[in-house]
Amino acid sequence: MSKDKTIRVCLVDYKDPAQMALLIDQLNHYALDAMGGGEALEEAVKARLAVDLPQQAQNFSLLAFVDDECAGMTNCLWGYSTFAASPLVNIHDLCVHPQYRGLGVSTALLQAIEDHANTRNACKVTLEVLGNNHVAKGAYSNFGFKAYELSAGAGKAEFWQKYL
Repeated sequence: MSKDKTIRVCLVDYKDPAQMALLIDQLNHYALDAMGGGEALEEAVKARLAVDLPQQAQNFSLLAFVDDECAGMTNCLWGYSTFAASPLVNIHDLCVHPQYRGLGVSTALLQAIEDHANTRNACKVTLEVLGNNHVAKGAYSNFGFKAYELSAGAGKAEFWQKYL
């Protein structure tokens, strides 16, 4: 695919059924990817997303298009840094369809996230990335992300979870 394609990113209107369908479809493509777990989203999860996301004031999502084709997405969460007394944005999901990788779609999404974060004077953007996802780590690093370390000797932050 040629690199001279037009990339555009738009903020998802969670109340627009067409945009929600695109977002959920993109999220399902991510779930099917090895770095997304390799399994499709259950139909019940897709149905809940369409109902629940519009009710989440702390969330925002973006869709990326290459020409007129939906090529990727991101789901983000507003948070708050108590140390900086400022809003922050956490990138919860970010994916680009394999056929659109290498065209700058992830960079366009990251820039749109940063621009949206700046609308509320956020102090930072955070994300989690799997250790073996070298392509994503490269893209994030090229955009200026790095592993979080509060101070020398404290060690790098780790992302932990506990299922409930």
